[in-house]
Amino acid sequence: MTDGADWYGAAPPRLDEGRLDGGRLDPARAPVPEYGKGSLADLLPTLAAGQGVPGFAAAIPELAPADRNCVFLIDGLGWEQIRAHADEAPFLASLLGSSRGGTGRPITAGFPATTATSLASVGTGTVPADHGLLGYTVRDPATGALMNQLRWKPWTDPHAWQPHATVFRLAHEAGVHTAQVSSPAFADTPLTRVALSGGTFHGRLGGEDRMDLAAEQLAAGDRSLVYTYYSEVDGNGHRFGVDSDAWRGQLMYADRLAQRLAEQLPPRCALYVTADHGMIDIPFDEESRIDFDEDWALRAGVALLGGEGRARHVYAVPGAAADVLAVWQDVLGEQFWVASRDEAVAAGWFGPPGAVEARTHGRIGDVVAAARDDVVVTASVAEPRESVMVGMHGSMTPVEQLVPLIEVRS
Repeated sequence: MTDGADWYGAAPPRLDEGRLDGGRLDPARAPVPEYGKGSLADLLPTLAAGQGVPGFAAAIPELAPADRNCVFLIDGLGWEQIRAHADEAPFLASLLGSSRGGTGRPITAGFPATTATSLASVGTGTVPADHGLLGYTVRDPATGALMNQLRWKPWTDPHAWQPHATVFRLAHEAGVHTAQVSSPAFADTPLTRVALSGGTFHGRLGGEDRMDLAAEQLAAGDRSLVYTYYSEVDGNGHRFGVDSDAWRGQLMYADRLAQRLAEQLPPRCALYVTADHGMIDIPFDEESRIDFDEDWALRAGVALLGGEGRARHVYAVPGAAADVLAVWQDVLGEQFWVASRDEAVAAGWFGPPGAVEARTHGRIGDVVAAARDDVVVTASVAEPRESVMVGMHGSMTPVEQLVPLIEVRS
């Protein structure tokens, strides 16, 4: 696992620093995302500001304005994966120096580094603490049930759950030609509605068709904001791992898609290729996969286990939060940053301290655990499908957090 020495500031924290007495990781020293200046939540507001959309300011100062902007999000393709597989992604690897306005640096996903959270950050231009999609699954304070924010189960009113207007909608209202080009399956999902709606949605099954149509939509307005998406890099990483032949094949295909789109850009256009998170393969052994459903100590006092293997929300039974925190710190504290809800909020895990809305505060676990080492907390009974995934993500390590912002201009 990389220590992030080429990214997290002029004097980056090593991931083995910041330990408390007894070797426990200090949650206040976790390498939090670059909210406000270099995270996924800052991308669309910066592009919209450059297009003159009222109410937005350029949060990523390295990006120059363009009349036409396209965001191509490749699910699961982190910065470290491109660097490690340059032979399979020659086009994207050759452009790493263009990332973040030519600085050659990545941006950060946000915490948790997972699809629902990141897509909401992209589309709304707000941090997780504000939009409230705070993980793969979180507790709904109104019902006490776990809410899966990717599959939207159990059903919850989307706009009550996430009421902020998307950047696409505000840009459309300001006269920018706005479009999303993705799989038809995503046309009217609740996640699309709360994170990516506004303008027009165009469904295309084939990747090549998506790239061609995205280029057409860019040319359809004097000012255009177009989003397109490809998911199978992530899917094959989960099933087979990020060093498998199947994953490498998908990376090669995604690289060709990016090149195809780049070669069709209309004039006065900027294309940004980014991702929602990176991914790490977790070994199949008892030391690397800690099964919550088989661990009596971790289960004690826990009413619900949310999140995912590398970014857990832990909801305690009434009155047991302090005890649950103490046990999770004792059992996992040398491998995970383990914090109380208030500690995680104060440390800026979900956004700048003080940014958590009252609407979203209760969705955060009484205890939050983010993996530092190559380890996960699975739940073999409650989450059988997720527990056998090879590639995983969610935490704040560089391999999960750092995503490209590769730029091509016409």
